[in-house]
Amino acid sequence: MNQGEKLSLYELNCVVRCALKNSMPDRYWVMAEISDVKENFSGHCYVEFIEKENRRGSIIAKARGTIWANKWRTLKNDFEKQTHQEFVAGIKVLVEVSVEFHELYGFSLLVNDIDPSYTLGDMAKQRAEILRKLEEEGVKDLNKELTLAEVPNKIAIISSATAAGFGDFMNQIENNVSGYKFYTKLFPAVMQGSQTEASIIDALNRIYSYEDFFDVVVIIRGGGATSDLNSFDSYQLALNCAQFPIPIITGIGHERDETVLDSIAHTRVKTPTAAAEFLISKMDEADFKIEELKNIIVDNVRVRLERNKLRISSIRDMIPYIVNEKINKERSRTQLINTKINNLVASKVSEQKNLVHKIGVLIPQIVSSKVNKQKIGIDVIEEKIKRYVPEIVAKQNIKLSMLEKIIELASPENILKKGYSLTLKNNRAVKSAKELKRGDRVITLLGEGEIESVVCDIKYENK
Repeated sequence: MNQGEKLSLYELNCVVRCALKNSMPDRYWVMAEISDVKENFSGHCYVEFIEKENRRGSIIAKARGTIWANKWRTLKNDFEKQTHQEFVAGIKVLVEVSVEFHELYGFSLLVNDIDPSYTLGDMAKQRAEILRKLEEEGVKDLNKELTLAEVPNKIAIISSATAAGFGDFMNQIENNVSGYKFYTKLFPAVMQGSQTEASIIDALNRIYSYEDFFDVVVIIRGGGATSDLNSFDSYQLALNCAQFPIPIITGIGHERDETVLDSIAHTRVKTPTAAAEFLISKMDEADFKIEELKNIIVDNVRVRLERNKLRISSIRDMIPYIVNEKINKERSRTQLINTKINNLVASKVSEQKNLVHKIGVLIPQIVSSKVNKQKIGIDVIEEKIKRYVPEIVAKQNIKLSMLEKIIELASPENILKKGYSLTLKNNRAVKSAKELKRGDRVITLLGEGEIESVVCDIKYENK
């Protein structure tokens, strides 16, 4: 092409289409992940293929794909029949494609065939990887190791309230032929689609609030597309169920498919009805054990009764001999006691007689001894009186002499002789000038003689 030539966009796209067709005429098997699937009104299917980087998960390649209607119906049915998985976004596929380029629609891949075994292998690989991770974390078998209650009649149910499987389960439980009483509580959850994982985990969290009440958790999902089982291959859902403190029974409606949730649950059954039958069978086992225990108890009681009857009969026959033996023993014992009492009384009487005799001999001696002691005591007292009385009298005489001197010194005559005087009015001693007034006649006693005078003036100090 000369440098001066100019091409329209359409012409350039035609050149590209021809170049691709000539250089890539073959078909290629391509591994990719589906990010989008759309089927139009004509029955054609348009797909978006992507490839992600392993470490960061970022998209490194993208291409549009087309499956024409005449092939789409066949490929879709064959894929879902073999994989039990819808051809939907999020799965990995191995597809046979032809490279195409259209002037208007650009680059695309025309899908000619799909290998279901690749998708099956990838799904199995994902399940195995999740189970391996749970085992490495030491939680894979935790729920399996829990002990199921002997009488598991308190049931927490995780299901959709409108699901046919829930109705089947309840019908089987409520109408069991043995008439067992079950206590059930539904914790509604979405059981298909993208919300399944989060919805079931939320239901488990609500059940955990009543952990002590429930014996078992039943997760049931009757009906629905097989592809919806992908939701039960979730790591987060499996992790929550594996560590849940109550045994979990799964009955999600498919016999041939075992999900990750089935693998870690305490017990996995095929269907909701089978879950109900399993619980009823556990009640049957408990009932059988109770019946066995009842029979054992009855047999033991019967044996004990027979033994006791024989023992009572034997005791009844022995009673007369035992009574006679007891009577004879008591008679001998009574006679022995009587003999001992008589001997003891005789001994005590003899002891008392001897004691009385001894007392009779001792009394005169004691009385004589007491009289002598009293006489000696009187003589001693008499001697003491004779000895101490003169001393006491002398001491008292000395005290009397001292008192006489003290009285003599304190007498008024001795005081007056020392220069003091005593003024009398009406023969009464005057103690204060206030007792006198002018004209009063007073007598003043001196050491020698007395003075009679009349009061002319009075002086006294106020203190």
